[in-house]
Amino acid sequence: MKIAVIGGGPGGLYFSILTKKAMPDCQIDIYERNKPDDSFGFGVVFSDETLGEFLKRDMQSYELIRSQFAYWDDIIVARDGQAVSIAGNGFCGCSRKTLLQLLQQRCREEGVNLHFEQNIDDLSPYKDADIILAADGIGSLIRTRYEKEFGTTIALKKNRFVWLGSTKPLDAFTYFFRTTPHGTIVAHTYQYEAGMSTWIFECSEDTWQKHGFEVTNEADTMAKIAEIFKEELDGHPLISNKSHWRQFPHVTNKNWYHDNIVLLGDAKATAHYSIGSGTKLAMDCAIGLSDAVIAHPNDVQAAFAQYDKTRRNTVEMIQHAALVSLDWFENMDRNNQHPFYQFAFGCMTRAKKVTYENLRLRDKSFTDKVLTEFNTLQKSATTEIPAAFTKFRLREMELENRIVMSPMGQYSAEHGNITPWHLVHYGSRATGGVGLIVTEMTAVAETGRITLGCAGIYTQEQVIKWKDITAFIHQNSRAKIGIQLGHSGRKGGVKKPWEGTNEPIDLPWDLLSASPIAFNDKLPIPREMNTADMETIVSQFVQATKHADEAGFDLIELQAHHGFLLASFLSPLTNIRTDEFGGSIANRLKFPLTVFSAMRKVFPQHKPMSVRISASDWAENGISEEEVITIATAFKEAGADIINVSTGNTVEHQKPQVGRMWQTPFADAVRNTVHIPTITTGYIQDIDQINTIILNGRADLVALGRPLLADANFVRNAQAYEQVEAADIPKPYKAGSSHLYPLKAAERKQTESMKKALKPKSNEK
Repeated sequence: MKIAVIGGGPGGLYFSILTKKAMPDCQIDIYERNKPDDSFGFGVVFSDETLGEFLKRDMQSYELIRSQFAYWDDIIVARDGQAVSIAGNGFCGCSRKTLLQLLQQRCREEGVNLHFEQNIDDLSPYKDADIILAADGIGSLIRTRYEKEFGTTIALKKNRFVWLGSTKPLDAFTYFFRTTPHGTIVAHTYQYEAGMSTWIFECSEDTWQKHGFEVTNEADTMAKIAEIFKEELDGHPLISNKSHWRQFPHVTNKNWYHDNIVLLGDAKATAHYSIGSGTKLAMDCAIGLSDAVIAHPNDVQAAFAQYDKTRRNTVEMIQHAALVSLDWFENMDRNNQHPFYQFAFGCMTRAKKVTYENLRLRDKSFTDKVLTEFNTLQKSATTEIPAAFTKFRLREMELENRIVMSPMGQYSAEHGNITPWHLVHYGSRATGGVGLIVTEMTAVAETGRITLGCAGIYTQEQVIKWKDITAFIHQNSRAKIGIQLGHSGRKGGVKKPWEGTNEPIDLPWDLLSASPIAFNDKLPIPREMNTADMETIVSQFVQATKHADEAGFDLIELQAHHGFLLASFLSPLTNIRTDEFGGSIANRLKFPLTVFSAMRKVFPQHKPMSVRISASDWAENGISEEEVITIATAFKEAGADIINVSTGNTVEHQKPQVGRMWQTPFADAVRNTVHIPTITTGYIQDIDQINTIILNGRADLVALGRPLLADANFVRNAQAYEQVEAADIPKPYKAGSSHLYPLKAAERKQTESMKKALKPKSNEK
């Protein structure tokens, strides 16, 4: 086999070493545009886990690399002179130039042919190669030439960054944050060899512009940065190496190979440096590609297919985590308002992989500081209580804990009347310890139901039945109960989910919406609401509000999400009106705001109100982040006490990016921009995630849906897991604690022991 590698970076070099070692008769030629001792950038970073993988693949490379690495166990987060160290992280750094020279040495030892100062812009001389490996970096000429075939997408991210070096010695990987009159600037720093450290400075576009930085003016950049970070640099100079300001390019490719050309490294996919080195990603993929070629030496296409199959999911997960991490840095100014330890904790847990428990196992002294600061600010009775089990107050309603039962349709009502099913459903979660229950969407009118099985509160009979439930909860638990009032709009008159998804019932009623746009091709086109319709709907919501108070509810939540009636006014995808209720976000807000204001007037002032909104439509030309902030601000000014932040379900062709805690960034944006409490939800599965979210300051309450469907005693199990003494366990159930608490303590100890055992050992020499 004949292989031409275009690009002599770490990925191309490592692929060549592994492949040549396994297939000695294979001819491999590497063509690199730079000189052997050229290198742009300063250091690269690997984790102990990554070095462990190198150990398995090529002991000689491993020993060479390990001998040149600077090791550290700590990460330091510093802000304006205040710093905290977090132990147990296990990272190492190396000069990029040294790494390249060591890998070049290994290539020569294995018989790989190295060709330097070869700027390849024409592939015709290599057409006889079985494989052409495009490892020529972010600006890959080969990928660019076959952009359509690869399906390349390059998105420039918002922040500006510049890569510099310094002689300043560092004992740990350190994030230095500086608050300036023009915004926050961060330095990502680490030592990679004796007397040399990498300093990557990053800030928002607005901050960059206001400081007057210039893309290629290195002298000006270093002078300004050195002044801002003079305390951190401690008299040491900054060093440049073609150090121009850039925006990070997020590179993806639909296809990783075309004919006999295959992509590797930054040519194939990039991951923001805030979660680790792109070098690591390139070398990991080099391992995957080499394995595939070795497995299929006589079938290049089969090798490429294996490479794609075994690596794509991992690469996409890493890229997603990198974007989540980058999002935190793109919102540094927003995060910077938090108290110091909360800020540091947010920095450490920004990519969601690391949680409170992870950090507690690594360095309990750090998480103790985070928890103490949080509980002190919350004025909790003890500084040791887990965040999820601290109290929370809205007006005169005090919650026993921060865990909420999310509105979940039961579709078990009869003619709008709730049944014994609902008493068991809500009652069991209340006795199970949930802090706040929010009922399924409850219709304000018969034609406002989603399905024939949906609950209502538009008759006196319905009020009486709801009163039975609120009375049971108040008498037998400390839980509070709120009702979500809503109107189905264009999404009404459909079958129950287990009968058909968004399919119309046999005799649907007339549907209303902001505009005459059907939700899908199965449902009828709704009638565009006129002024008379609006007056009717307002009166229905007002009457339902009075009924809710009469029924004994502690809170009302207004349904303005998921594309239902009020939400249909808010999204530009469902509101194409040309009158005063369409067009600008101010106009689209008018009717939902009118409804809310009318409800607030008749609901007792000591009782709080929530609004649930969709902060993203997950569809092109949908609602914008700026519009969401405008919406939340308007409801806050109208008297809303908390915003329940959801996303999606506005249109059927949505493409949500689902994952653990996936909707939390939207609650974060609303909470910390509008300065109103928020509820978050979405694939939150355990108490560790709940504690992490609350300690981060991303939301004030966490709503669970499916976990509470599966386990009515989720909260009781979580309390036992955390060894929190619950004061609200009903007397008939108290005896169970003597069994549950030791069981959960043993389970936690076993889990933590396994996590410690699985931690990669240090590769420090």
